[in-house]
Amino acid sequence: MKLEIFGFERRAALGLPLYLATVPAGFPSPAEDYIDKKLDLNEHLVRHPAATFFVRVSGDSMRDAGIASGDILVVDRAMEARDGHIVIAALDGELTVKRLRRKNGRLFLTPDNPDYAPVEVGPEASFEVWGVVTYIIHDACRP
Repeated sequence: MKLEIFGFERRAALGLPLYLATVPAGFPSPAEDYIDKKLDLNEHLVRHPAATFFVRVSGDSMRDAGIASGDILVVDRAMEARDGHIVIAALDGELTVKRLRRKNGRLFLTPDNPDYAPVEVGPEASFEVWGVVTYIIHDACRP
């Protein structure tokens, strides 16, 4: 899996319309005719600006977590990585995105795709969690 890393830089607020009405995923309903307020995606997606970076994903090992090749992940270095979190980690010099699992005192990086095996992080391994994935941005029009 190849990861492309981007830093966070807030250039200007980007106020996009946020509609008051929710959008049902089932049957359609009439749209509301007004906008409740403006939504700044920086404020919505970035909790800790100084500790946030973005990563573009290549590969399908996290497919069942809804992460596809080409997606951009919002990663927060200020969050403590806990069991079950999706993390960006460096293992023996290689960056990867996997789910962090702790089991019986052992640490694993687990893919969310049954075609890949979990990797145990042994005591001799060079290992560091770079951050916790907080959001997944993907192109809904991509085939």
